[in-house]
Amino acid sequence: MTERLTREQFLRRAAAGGTVLTLPGLISACGGGGGIKGATAKAGASATPVKKTLAHTLNFSNWPLYIDVDKAKHHPSLDAFTKKTGVKVAYQEDINDNESFFGKIEGPLSRGQAVGRDIIVMTDASGLPARLIGLGWLEKLYKPAIPNIKNLQPAQQHPGWDPNREYSLPWQSGMTGIGYDPNKVGGELTSVARLLEDPKLKGKVTLLTELGDTIGLVMLANGDDPSHVTPATWKKAVDRIQKAVKSGQVRQFTGNDYAPLLAKGDVWACFAWSGDMVQLQADHPGLKWNLPDTGGMIWTDNMLIPKGGNIFTASTFMNYYYEPAVAAEVEDYVNYICPVVGADKVLERTDPKVAKNTLIFPTQQMLGQAHQIDPKAVNNQAYKQQFQKLIGA
Repeated sequence: MTERLTREQFLRRAAAGGTVLTLPGLISACGGGGGIKGATAKAGASATPVKKTLAHTLNFSNWPLYIDVDKAKHHPSLDAFTKKTGVKVAYQEDINDNESFFGKIEGPLSRGQAVGRDIIVMTDASGLPARLIGLGWLEKLYKPAIPNIKNLQPAQQHPGWDPNREYSLPWQSGMTGIGYDPNKVGGELTSVARLLEDPKLKGKVTLLTELGDTIGLVMLANGDDPSHVTPATWKKAVDRIQKAVKSGQVRQFTGNDYAPLLAKGDVWACFAWSGDMVQLQADHPGLKWNLPDTGGMIWTDNMLIPKGGNIFTASTFMNYYYEPAVAAEVEDYVNYICPVVGADKVLERTDPKVAKNTLIFPTQQMLGQAHQIDPKAVNNQAYKQQFQKLIGA
């Protein structure tokens, strides 16, 4: 995997000035203590028995800048959870990208050791949550402690990699579509085909360095299903992108660095993340973002319980954050796509501008047009190598 700034790193680390965060105490915590009963069991094995007693402390690993913060640099929603339950939260902003975090927990989990965390947050489009399930390294949620799971957005209820949400619950999401300058492209733009083939846009187009996003959008434009990638649909998408690259239609592949290019007018249209456009439009209100008419992609950062984590306490915590009022408090700070039904109604009273932003609270029609990438394709080494060659990495 190349060392580059991902969308999560860019948006979540901006306020931290790019400081590299680490996993303090994680490895030492992994080295001691008892093993994990049944840690090597594959998905579908009998669930770990649940002790219905709250732990004194919940250990939570998340991405930087991904929860509400007040002027005193406290997290009000965490403080309220502690006041309500008596459970202290050891909140660590120690996930900077999926691959490196997985690399740190992979060894201990493979040896049947706990990782000192009750909840971790990882991205479905990375393929790693599906891999963790397949390896048997996650605990099942204790759903009797999560009645608020009923508030999960319908579009998020049955992902292919965890069809019944037995192991995961979304924290936040984002969509991938088309960012553009209407003044440059001549009005509304919803066609991936135009980005790839319209001579008027030649040399003014960028695609993304994320496999799932770029391949997924082109597959949809081809009339194929990115949630079920086949060798034939993969090849068709790669060939179409390759043709656009060789012709000079596509200027380059980018991470978040398309944002300043679009703002300056060097790029007219690009594959873009909805979260970036919320930020860009604050300073450049003329820029627009659309889901393509053939459909867009959606990625989700998911709360997961690693083997050895406290299932009951983690599930109780998840339930708390699925209360619409609590979800609204978090959403008002992070501005990603909220997975909790009803949070927008709360924000209509407290922050109407956020509540009405469809990049933060998409319509059901928009969510119905957003697709997930096949995790098997993302984890396919041959595909990964071919894509890296395609983008020149």
